[in-house]
Amino acid sequence: MWTSTRRSRAAHPTRSRRVGVAVALLTCVGLTACTATEPPSPASTAEADTIAPFPESGVLDAGTYLVTGYPVPFEITVPDGWQSFDGGSGLSEGGVVYLIFAQTPYVPTDACAWQGALVQIDPTAEAFVDAMTAQTSLASTPPIEVMVGDYSGFEFDLSAESGVDLDDCDGAPEVSQLCIYSRSAQDCDGRSYTGVLERETYRVVDLNGERAVIAVGHWDESVDPALIEEARAVFDSIEFVGSDE
Repeated sequence: MWTSTRRSRAAHPTRSRRVGVAVALLTCVGLTACTATEPPSPASTAEADTIAPFPESGVLDAGTYLVTGYPVPFEITVPDGWQSFDGGSGLSEGGVVYLIFAQTPYVPTDACAWQGALVQIDPTAEAFVDAMTAQTSLASTPPIEVMVGDYSGFEFDLSAESGVDLDDCDGAPEVSQLCIYSRSAQDCDGRSYTGVLERETYRVVDLNGERAVIAVGHWDESVDPALIEEARAVFDSIEFVGSDE
């Protein structure tokens, strides 16, 4: 589970606590991340035999599930009311709290003026962190070093820069957005903000040369704190299976 080496700090209704949206995103990022073809290690295979595989769709019972198909498999623990969707690429509770697993190798130099500014980055944790924290139109905290089990990484907070007006950003008038990162260089089809009050915390982990990006956040100040806590608990439950050798 997550331990920190910080030197100074840091769609379908089912429940009644629905004020705003809390978001937790897990993203394997890189040219080969999320498409690795190497079989899991014997230890990982043994784990898979004892932990339920993450289903492609449907409501989940509370418990721990194993997600495969990534450079390193990971376990995730969810409470009642969560459901898998889009072939297992996402996980949500009542449409108000969710995780997304995706491949996103492009980061714009300017999150607002992103058209024509999407740059392909190297598949390392450092390259992603550098590109994300260098974006104009976004504000970020200085990255700090963290550990997730035996895997090293970085953590930083991200939000829209003060004074940014989405009406001035790229995209059709009805879908203007801040582009955070993308799967392609032609369009913002990865992560975007459609509101300027979104807040996220990113953890970028080095998985034997590939990177995994995990983010947890919320849309605005009206989000029920209990929902944020629930999303954070699911986010913190993620544990990669295997050894960093």
